[in-house]
Amino acid sequence: MAQRRIGQILVDLGYISDDQLELIVDEQHQRTGQLLGQVAMDMGLINDDQLAQGLAEQLHLRCVTLGDLHIDTKVLAMVTEPMAQMYRIVPTEFDGQTLTVAMCDPQNLGVQDELRTFLGYNIHVVVATEPAMLRALERYYGENNESVESIVTAMEQDAELAAAAAHANSGSVDLQSIEALADSVPVRKLLNMVLLLAIKDSASDLHFEPFEDEFRIRIKADGVLYEMVPPPRHLAFAITTRIKVMANLDIAERRLPQDGRIELTVGGHPVDLRVSVLPTMFGESIVMRVLDRSVVSLDLKKVGMNDATLATFRDAISKPNGIVLVTGPTGSGKTTTLYSALNELNHVADKLITTEDPVEYDMEGIIQVPIDASIGNTFAHILRSILRQDPDKILVGEIRDLETAEIAVQASLTGHMVFSTLHTNDAPSTVTRLRTWASPRS
Repeated sequence: MAQRRIGQILVDLGYISDDQLELIVDEQHQRTGQLLGQVAMDMGLINDDQLAQGLAEQLHLRCVTLGDLHIDTKVLAMVTEPMAQMYRIVPTEFDGQTLTVAMCDPQNLGVQDELRTFLGYNIHVVVATEPAMLRALERYYGENNESVESIVTAMEQDAELAAAAAHANSGSVDLQSIEALADSVPVRKLLNMVLLLAIKDSASDLHFEPFEDEFRIRIKADGVLYEMVPPPRHLAFAITTRIKVMANLDIAERRLPQDGRIELTVGGHPVDLRVSVLPTMFGESIVMRVLDRSVVSLDLKKVGMNDATLATFRDAISKPNGIVLVTGPTGSGKTTTLYSALNELNHVADKLITTEDPVEYDMEGIIQVPIDASIGNTFAHILRSILRQDPDKILVGEIRDLETAEIAVQASLTGHMVFSTLHTNDAPSTVTRLRTWASPRS
């Protein structure tokens, strides 16, 4: 059944007339991207309570008055202050399986999925007004801001959690006990806060490192690693297992490296976390690469080139055929530079195809193919298929071997413009790398 429009609902509820609705719609057309309810409020035709009632009616939800609710402190503690502020939510009830949260933007359906991922519970939404939400956030989370330090301290003093961790670390693999420990409230709360703080601080990487006597959490921001307060060593297994659950990895496999991905929408914008799990002497080391599309501007003017270099680069990428290789160490901006180039070249007259491991940023109008080596979809294999798709410009995420290099060069010589990256510290080293690969056949 089609969802009723908010404007008609406001008319049916008697808050506005049909003539006023026409005026609101005309005004909305002048304000690109603004919601009709907000336009009606700006025009003074409805108030916050009426908008909340209209949204609740549209989405078949219950409308609540936050100021009149008595919320249990245990329920409030289930959502950390950074999460409450970022998502603009207040938990109101918990029945053991479903957490009820009040929102002033219930149309943002993706928030429910993200909260389900973060918290591990079913989520039920009720509607509140924006002013009431701001007052509730200040009342419940404004003074007693929870921190990573306070969560870690509580975890250290939790005897029940320590006993569960000792059982899980005893050596025998009991998947039910492991999942229960990873799903415990303290573990989820700590990991949620670390993730949200990292995203809020525009971090590029998160490191979870097990050692013999400690479990270290470090965040990389602006190219520098900063250490956080380390959680209890006996909870290392629970934290890494929780990450693997979120990334849909095999929690029973602790001997082999694994790679996964966590897709979130935080604060209204998409964030991808690329998860790499590496077995070590003292447990599994996990590194999460944070790909926050909101902090990356795919504009060649903003990648850091001076005017002369930018003019030369633009001249190179505008050629009808050839190959452009962007080189540099990990995290230097190779992929962002190439994406910015493709963004500038993305015209309806040309067909652009990329093959990446994984696809980092979704771009409108470009065919993007993910690599999956587990089923044989390597760069070389996919690149051969791409050439049969009549592309004008091709992006190969990375040249890792001679076979991929040969196909990329051959494509550049047959009327295609090819873009790719190489893991070398500088441009001259690219020639040495390619010659090294080719030497066995020369």
